[in-house]
Amino acid sequence: EVLLVESGGGLVQPGGSLRLSCAASGITFDEYSISWFRQAPGKEREGVSSISLPDGSTYYADSAKGRFTISSGNAKDITYLEMNSLKPEDTAVYYCAASVWVYSTSWHMPDLYNYWGQGTQVTVSS
Repeated sequence: EVLLVESGGGLVQPGGSLRLSCAASGITFDEYSISWFRQAPGKEREGVSSISLPDGSTYYADSAKGRFTISSGNAKDITYLEMNSLKPEDTAVYYCAASVWVYSTSWHMPDLYNYWGQGTQVTVSS
């Protein structure tokens, strides 16, 4: 059974930082990419960042570049999203997802992902 479990969300002031974690089990790590998506109320789910577990390639949405960093642990079973300089518009439920069909031009497409976590709320507010 594939299981993705997010943690690390919470309430943070603008300009603050959070680190989200995605613990994965039941997948072959050298075949999958792990991505972070977010969904704010009334908006579509959007890709934030992705990492290829086989080769470490990373991708970022324009809104995340320079502020967010995606990484994986040595065992590749945990993927992190370090978020700095947070803004109120970063407020959303953040999901991690796993797929074997991820490429540089497609990582942001939710329909390509087989497995999803339950999500963790990130709220940026003063």
